[in-house]
Amino acid sequence: MNDLIKKLFENKTLNNEEFLDILSSNKYDEELKKLANIRREEYYGKDVYIRGLIEFSNYCKNNCLYCGIRAGNSKANRYRLNTEDILDCCEEGYKLGFRTFVLQGGEDPYFSDDIFLEIISKIRSSFPDCAITLSLGERDYKSFKDFFDAGANRYLLRHETANESHFNKIHPNNLSLEKRKNCILQLKEIGYQVGSGFMVGSPYQKLEYLIEDLRFLEILQPDMIGIGPFLSHKDTPFKNFENGSMCLTLKLISILRLMFPYSLIPSTTALGTINPEGRELGLKAGANVVMPNLSPSNVRNKYELYDNKIYSGSEAAESIELLTKLIEKSGFKVSVNRGDVKRTTL
Repeated sequence: MNDLIKKLFENKTLNNEEFLDILSSNKYDEELKKLANIRREEYYGKDVYIRGLIEFSNYCKNNCLYCGIRAGNSKANRYRLNTEDILDCCEEGYKLGFRTFVLQGGEDPYFSDDIFLEIISKIRSSFPDCAITLSLGERDYKSFKDFFDAGANRYLLRHETANESHFNKIHPNNLSLEKRKNCILQLKEIGYQVGSGFMVGSPYQKLEYLIEDLRFLEILQPDMIGIGPFLSHKDTPFKNFENGSMCLTLKLISILRLMFPYSLIPSTTALGTINPEGRELGLKAGANVVMPNLSPSNVRNKYELYDNKIYSGSEAAESIELLTKLIEKSGFKVSVNRGDVKRTTL
């Protein structure tokens, strides 16, 4: 075993120079993947957890330069689901075997705290054995606390980049890294299982910035970590930038598994979009979560954060048999329970 990889395997961290060595070379990739699988099996065995993703709105008040549903994209075909639509998605998902629902949308001003509280309360009362995950963007402390008290269990809020200068280059002036980090830390304080993460290969990113991302996650000790390659969208200011690297993303999944062996790490839609086998490769690199789409089929193609996003086939929640076969072919098995984080080994 390479001494550097052995050190990461045993100590769960490296110094900045050592991380840079790993990130800038492909000579460690296979060994990283092998050890990441060892660590995952210690905590989760061969289980892959499925989450039912409900993309409830593609309206957004923000103008993030990389995002296809940014407020400034006049070409976006906008939609909103109402409370009954969302509950119907949960009902369908429950019948298919999902025990976690992920509510994700743009920061849509229409969805007030009162509306979300009604949605959360109805999901909680109708499906008491299920986990409710929110991905609603930045809110104030009271909103986060009220949602938690109403029955939400988990919250996903990616920091996207932990370098302030980089953050400012890819976000509008009204967003700040300090506020984003504060929101994430508040969520943990309240008691959520918290997920964060970052884009790989976003415009102006340096390898050193990725190390800053790893350092922020070391402080946070997140329950969930979502990363994916940057993918451009034709109607954004970043339309001409190259997509991020799948290989670097897979390497970082392995690194994250070794640093945070207990974590729930999705193999994302972005990986499946950049490569037909991307999601399976993500699982083999150390990921242990997939999030098929439960949204109504007539809106799935409208939640377009980036070009060519996949939303059919094994990406669709109703194709659970196809998804199960793909996961089993990759050497894993679908787990139908809630899939809460495990901080100790099996």
